Amino acid sequence: MSTTSSTSSTNPETRPPATPQSDAASEAGHRPTRVIHNESTTEIPVHLLFRDDPVPAPVPLPPAVVGRRQGTGEQPRTRRPVAVRPRPVPGVDPELTERPARVLPGVVGVVAGACGAAGCAVTSWWAGILPPLAAEALGLPAHAGAGLGPAQWAAYLAAGALGLFGFGGLARGRTGQAWVLGLFGRYRGTVRRTGLMWVDPLLLRRRVDVRLRHWRSEPMPAADGNGVALRVVTLVVWRVRDTARATLGIEDHETYLRECVEAALARVPVEPLGTVRGSADVAGETLTRLVAADVAPVGLEVFSVRPVRVEYAPEVAAAMHRRRIAALDAAQRASVLTSVVDSVEDTVTRLTMRGLVELDDYERKVLVKDLTVAFCAGRGDTGA
Repeated sequence: MSTTSSTSSTNPETRPPATPQSDAASEAGHRPTRVIHNESTTEIPVHLLFRDDPVPAPVPLPPAVVGRRQGTGEQPRTRRPVAVRPRPVPGVDPELTERPARVLPGVVGVVAGACGAAGCAVTSWWAGILPPLAAEALGLPAHAGAGLGPAQWAAYLAAGALGLFGFGGLARGRTGQAWVLGLFGRYRGTVRRTGLMWVDPLLLRRRVDVRLRHWRSEPMPAADGNGVALRVVTLVVWRVRDTARATLGIEDHETYLRECVEAALARVPVEPLGTVRGSADVAGETLTRLVAADVAPVGLEVFSVRPVRVEYAPEVAAAMHRRRIAALDAAQRASVLTSVVDSVEDTVTRLTMRGLVELDDYERKVLVKDLTVAFCAGRGDTGA
């Protein structure tokens, strides 16, 4: 029974007739599985492939953008350049600009003060309270005196006010110094005159140094082109250009200058002195330009910001010192090796070209080896 059933299953004559459904199922079983389930195939007519277009019409296409997804290994995305917004510039009141203040020569104050003192003396003589010795010294005649009445007190007040305003307004202007004047919180002008002058005593005076000044900073943090931490000491040459803005437009212009220098050092890479030729000049020019642009709105003028001492930070100083020593040693060895090779080549060439010796390949190699050892040994003894 089992034999008959197996024979009938393998005999093609006894196989049941194929149906369309079974053929489709068998073809579906051998067809590879679609990767994309919604794919479709469209037939292109042959006459369209060989169509003759005398003048191809240009078709405007949008710019192709290739996107890159993280971790897929695709090409990077071509991004449109983003416009860099300029850094905001510190703004100061445009009306706060240095202007000259109104002052009088010092002679006016001296004369007014003397007149006030003389008026007080005359009023005392008029009231009869001036001592006789003082009256004789001033050349005033004897007078019985009318006493201190309202008229005498008014004369005292007028003469005393004149004397106080005369002597109280005297000021001495110095070379390289300026006075910034203010009245009840309002800017009234700047005095850059020298010598004796008279200034309204009701005005508040602030002395400002307008000389050319230099400031040597303390070690500030910085970094080189590779991001190695450094400590940089800079020399800043500057002066106050606008006394009104430097005094009233900012709380402390010297502190602001220090902070601007420190901020510029954080943006500009500085190379250690002696490593790259001309790096100090390039860094100095860049620092000068940045600091000058930052402090110009507050009335300061910067002429130069130069790094005068560049050191590695304490945490990387030992490692960078060893690295620099190794680089110098490697450079020295390369220089010695180049010199030895040139000397050996010159010696062998001269011996051969002048016909002093005839060498084959083996003898030439031996001679080169011996000369190299001899020259290297001589270099080592000289260096020691």
